[in-house]
Amino acid sequence: MNTVELYLKTIFCCMACDGEIAEQEIEIVKKICSNEQFFKDIDVENKLNKWIIEINNKGVSFLKGYLNELSSNNMNKEEELQIVDFAIKTIEADEKVEYSEIKLFKKIRALLSVSDEEILELYPDKEEFLLPDIGKIDDLILENILYSEISFSQ
Repeated sequence: MNTVELYLKTIFCCMACDGEIAEQEIEIVKKICSNEQFFKDIDVENKLNKWIIEINNKGVSFLKGYLNELSSNNMNKEEELQIVDFAIKTIEADEKVEYSEIKLFKKIRALLSVSDEEILELYPDKEEFLLPDIGKIDDLILENILYSEISFSQ
């Protein structure tokens, strides 16, 4: 998977990990994809709907597959910070930050080589996203959730 697709998959996974894809999250995807030149050659709506089918079929293993793809992708510091930026923007899009979203962010963060300080330079108010959990964060939960197709034409 190329880096641009990984950016989009990061956004998608951060939208889906709390069990619902909110309208505000769809709006942030539209905004990001219309403002960022590197998405211009991707059929974003089609790609997201393909992943909806996959996540509906695979559940949490879809998210684990994304994390495996992220861990095997050799990104530079700027690309990793872009992953962080897209993840945080998506998590905060619906103005309701769920623990499952922070949990996924922590898993993403653990796979990146950028420092907490570099992340806090961009997002100084997101220290809670970087703090260690009291318990372990090994399991992502996504049980019996089915997502609907996304439409950008609404």
